[in-house]
Amino acid sequence: MGELSSANRPAVAVKDDLRSVMRNFATGVCVVSTFSDAESARRHNALTINSLTSVSLDPPLVSLSIRRDSAFVDDLMSSRVWALSILDGGGEDLARIFARPAEERVKALRSLPAEPGGQTGALILDSAAWMECRYHAHLVAGDHLLILGEVVGAGVRNSGSSLVFLHGKFHGVDQSAI
Repeated sequence: MGELSSANRPAVAVKDDLRSVMRNFATGVCVVSTFSDAESARRHNALTINSLTSVSLDPPLVSLSIRRDSAFVDDLMSSRVWALSILDGGGEDLARIFARPAEERVKALRSLPAEPGGQTGALILDSAAWMECRYHAHLVAGDHLLILGEVVGAGVRNSGSSLVFLHGKFHGVDQSAI
């Protein structure tokens, strides 16, 4: 069995240990989208995340964790609305596109099929399931912002597979295999 204590280890080693440990935790993968309105023009933005957590059913709340220095966070905190597209097993290409630098993500949004959500106007991509959220609260957590959103719209498209991130790689999981 591995070491159980990191109390006397330098912070850098603990950071590396945490990264190694979290690689063993499978997470779903989604694309979060929002927008900014400037000079009468709406500019959409999207980002791949794997930090979506269901927090409460009453009221319906979810949380996201995004780096504080991300321009995406600025757009989200300005608009105070977003959409989440939960990717199916074939969504690895979308996940990779929206993990790229901001300019490339914005350009990709102009060419991919997406529709504005009826409750928020944020773009919903072709995906296994989706949610639209309105800002509820946030908390600064180290180099990230933990953002709570109230779910104001949701739907499922029943794709039969899910995209997960595990051991630093994307994996499609067929629901019939579970």
